[in-house]
Amino acid sequence: MEEDAPEATLLASFTKYDQFSSTQKVFLETCNGYQGESGANDAGKLLKTLTDILAEYHEQSYLLDPFMERLVNPVVEQLKKSVTAAKAPVSSEGIWFLAYLLYLYINFRGYKAITRFFPHEIADLSIALDFLLLPDGPAQQQKHWPLRYVMLLWLSLICRLPFDLAQFDEPDSIGKTSSDIETVAKSYLSKAGMERQGAAILLARLYARKDTNAKLPAFLDWTVNIVTQPDELFSSIGALQVLCELTKSAPANQVLPYVAKIISIGSAVDANPSLKNNSLIRKLRIKLGSRTLLRLMPTKRNTNRSKGRALRPLESDTTSDVYEEHDEDIDEKVETVLEDILKALQDKASDTVVRYSAAKAVARISERLPSTFSEQVLDNVIQLFSIHSMAAASLYDMPAMAESTWHGTSLACAEMARRGLIPDERLGELIGWMRKALYFDIRKGAHSIGSSVRDAASYVLWSLARAQSPEGLSPFADGLAQTLVTVSCFDREVHIRRAASAAFQEFVGRTSLFPHGIDVLRKTDFYAVGTRRNAFNVVAREVAEHDVYRPSLINHLLTVTVRHWDPAMRKLGAQALRNICQHDIWKLGQESVERVTPYLTFSDIADIHGAILTLTELAIAYESAEPKDRAELKLREIFSLLNKVPHKTIQSIRNELLTSAACQLIAHSISLPEIELQTRSAVPHWRSIIDFALKSTSIYVQEAAADAMAAVSRLTDCSVQAKFGTAALQQSVCRMLGVLDYISHPSALAPAVEFLLSCVDLSASTALQNVEARRNAYNALPQILSNVLPQLQDRPNKLVLPPETVVAMFDSLLSGLEDYSTDERGDVGSWIRIACVCGIADFSVTLISKAMSPSSSIAEYLPVVKFHEGVAGILKQGVERLDNVRQQAGEQISRLLVLPTGSPPANLWKIHGDDLMRELFLSDSDKIGWNEGAWLFPRVVKLLAIEEYRPAVLAGLVLSVGSKTDSTQRPVSASLVAYAQSLPAGSGHDSNGTAGSYDLCKLAADLLAQAKRNLSSNSVVIPVLQTFNVLLDADVFEALGEDPDGMKSLQSLLSICSKNTARLKNVQRIAASMKVVVNLLTIPYLRDACASHLCAFLEHPYPKIRSDTAETLYLVLQTKDIGLESTDAAEEIILETEWSSDDIDVISEAARRCAGLLIQSNS
Repeated sequence: MEEDAPEATLLASFTKYDQFSSTQKVFLETCNGYQGESGANDAGKLLKTLTDILAEYHEQSYLLDPFMERLVNPVVEQLKKSVTAAKAPVSSEGIWFLAYLLYLYINFRGYKAITRFFPHEIADLSIALDFLLLPDGPAQQQKHWPLRYVMLLWLSLICRLPFDLAQFDEPDSIGKTSSDIETVAKSYLSKAGMERQGAAILLARLYARKDTNAKLPAFLDWTVNIVTQPDELFSSIGALQVLCELTKSAPANQVLPYVAKIISIGSAVDANPSLKNNSLIRKLRIKLGSRTLLRLMPTKRNTNRSKGRALRPLESDTTSDVYEEHDEDIDEKVETVLEDILKALQDKASDTVVRYSAAKAVARISERLPSTFSEQVLDNVIQLFSIHSMAAASLYDMPAMAESTWHGTSLACAEMARRGLIPDERLGELIGWMRKALYFDIRKGAHSIGSSVRDAASYVLWSLARAQSPEGLSPFADGLAQTLVTVSCFDREVHIRRAASAAFQEFVGRTSLFPHGIDVLRKTDFYAVGTRRNAFNVVAREVAEHDVYRPSLINHLLTVTVRHWDPAMRKLGAQALRNICQHDIWKLGQESVERVTPYLTFSDIADIHGAILTLTELAIAYESAEPKDRAELKLREIFSLLNKVPHKTIQSIRNELLTSAACQLIAHSISLPEIELQTRSAVPHWRSIIDFALKSTSIYVQEAAADAMAAVSRLTDCSVQAKFGTAALQQSVCRMLGVLDYISHPSALAPAVEFLLSCVDLSASTALQNVEARRNAYNALPQILSNVLPQLQDRPNKLVLPPETVVAMFDSLLSGLEDYSTDERGDVGSWIRIACVCGIADFSVTLISKAMSPSSSIAEYLPVVKFHEGVAGILKQGVERLDNVRQQAGEQISRLLVLPTGSPPANLWKIHGDDLMRELFLSDSDKIGWNEGAWLFPRVVKLLAIEEYRPAVLAGLVLSVGSKTDSTQRPVSASLVAYAQSLPAGSGHDSNGTAGSYDLCKLAADLLAQAKRNLSSNSVVIPVLQTFNVLLDADVFEALGEDPDGMKSLQSLLSICSKNTARLKNVQRIAASMKVVVNLLTIPYLRDACASHLCAFLEHPYPKIRSDTAETLYLVLQTKDIGLESTDAAEEIILETEWSSDDIDVISEAARRCAGLLIQSNS
């Protein structure tokens, strides 16, 4: 997958130190005065803030080093005070927060960097140990694992102090302190959490002390017993961690006597199947073996070998730094363990920890060995590459298990190279294997493996650049440069491209051996190769300007990329090849055609597909080449190569990629002579390929077939009688009609437009029922207009596309905005509405741009009234419920707003209120988008002030209010309420033209007008009623009770809601009507009428309606003032009645009593 995530921000310093320090201070005060649940909440919030700040600096944790002591010391001191004051039994949540903060620091910067700030006086030993031994103390509670981890690390630091632990013992219990420490630590070795790591460090340091080293043999015996058990996994991990830490940090004289026993433990682990299958166990076993061997070997390293080429003063090159090798006998244990480590380089684990641990072990051991032995180790390592490659015909034919071997071997070579252990005479062999490893990519099912090998190979070359001399590397410089550049440009994975780029950079900076190094490095830097498309189409083309790199780039594209298992890679590879060949199309293009032609006869579909894509891209390059006669001959040659592919292979429903690619090749290489030859053409079945593609259900194949037909139409007359067929054929035909060349053959234009209009006219019998086909027909209309635009002003050919036809096309797009078709896939009509929104904008932009001409008569083609209807329709879609439709509408409105209209006649098509729209939607530098309701609706409700577009905008807002999508319904409701509250009640109250002379009376009238247009349509009426409920809930219409026009609107609303309620079947409409009636109780002049209509809902046959009515009425009576002195009696009836009961008589009586009380109270 291509990584498109933004790069992490590079920080220069710990800029949030003041905020972090002050927050931590408050946090410590909260922990110190911890009080119950409130304290936990406060401390938790503060800890979350501290965690978030640390997370920002996780990738650059070193920036906190100058501040670490000031930050850690207060926390440690307070923890020490809490621990010192702890007496059994004790339970302190504050201690948990302190310990967890310390754990965050340790996790952030490492335990070595943090524990040095812990108190480490002799007296601290008893404090820490006694706290851990408290039987009912906090450390014994399961949730306090951070506390146990921190305390064990603190104890391990104290154990490093040079004092005798016996001084803490009573005379009759000598050794008790050390035994207690050992017991506590061993009790946590079997845990699966962080306590195990802390316990391992503590035990290692305990056994490394001179006064407690005598306990080590017993621990080794215990370890041997543990690792032989089949069910002691966690304990075995802990024991091995102890030994690894011990062999690393303990003095050599304390480890050497037990080397044989430690090695036997490793053998016992390898013999235990239950442990051997655990990758962490295998990693620890390798680490233990290597660290044990290092204790058997000389501690002085061979400094004659180069380890980095840092500049050194001349006087430092003295005989005192020369390592004198002697013929030393190598202990047999070294050979045995080293052989085991070499096997671990081939570990089959899915993760890399075992192989990487083995690689470091091999390099560290080789660094201590004499040169002759070190070279033998290197020879054994390099030989691992040939294990799986000897029987393979090529790198890509190796088994999948070869990945782990090549990965581990490459890591080992990298670690040895980094330490300067590669002699110059072995560089050729190693670099040869690394150049192969950089292309290691083995297909496995639907994916490939080998990225880890390619990454490790880049690491090897990076290490060689740092450690080897330029003289030794110079014979291989050109080949390495070509390989690294190729991988930097054409590897599938972003981290491999960047790793190869880093290796190239290292070579350029340290050796200056690569040709055109600085210039190529500038083109293939970290960011340039970060995006795959940019690396293929931009970086590769720029690098190919240098002749030395061009052959390797082309060779890789032809042998690897265009045959890749990933179709996207094949497509990008073909495009990159075209870009490179354009440097010398006549030479490079011919060579590429000759090399790719054999792939057409291969059995692998990927090879055939890549070859056809390559030929297509080369054909595109030849289309723009000069001279044209020569280019046409090359195009005919390329076209003829399609005949090498069996037509049954192309015309197979399983090979959609091939069908699509073949159509694209036909589109870019077909010529008039080939068309005229018909069956005698070089590819006699090219017509059947297009016909087959037109019937495909794949969108990509349909598009390719349409492109092929468009190319053919530019050469010959393709006018045929369009017929209805399968749904797939309908889609393809409608798509094709939009791209045909009607200028060359105008006779086909009128039938094509007539056919498309009949397809989208739902009132006609010829209308297509397939939604995708209608969408394609709508998309084709603006494409046709754009294609024939040059002839619109050509008076002799004006009848090619008469104004009446253009207006009919525009009218069909307007009608498509009302398509709300649905099926099992949801609102599929939105596809059509999006197509119409884009089509209306395309029509407008195309024709208005043409209207800039002084002699323009575009008004005949796009009447101004029609244009504004289109703008209103787009705005309506821009405020409706679907995010994707809103986004498309917003983009098209933005296109129209920035469209220059100039002087008459073009300025007749200026959008009404364009200044307001620009201010609302184009002024923000950080524009979010119309798909974000929280950003859009507070702005878009202001468009109600534009009278010409008000009905359409209000209709869209009403539909959004009725949406079930919370992210749309909430912001539109809040925005509409806020806007309505800013309006005056009526025109008589509008003394200064507030809100564009729009008022609440007009708002209510406009909403009612929408409902009255189609009272029988629930999809129209229900959203209107829901909008009224939103406004009534916010008391927006209270002022209308004093306005005559407003009262008429509210009375009409009440009439709509209360009429024929018993005959309504839609529960949602009944519920919306009921809520309106209940909410209108707050209007004094309508209270009696509303109360009298309540019985119809309280006695409704549907139990849900009765219950919802009672609940809504009760809430209104409780929360709003409806002008009555007391509603207690009515509320009591509501609460005491079981409205969902089947006893209709009781319910009817209660309903009449409740309504009567409301009316009587008013009277």
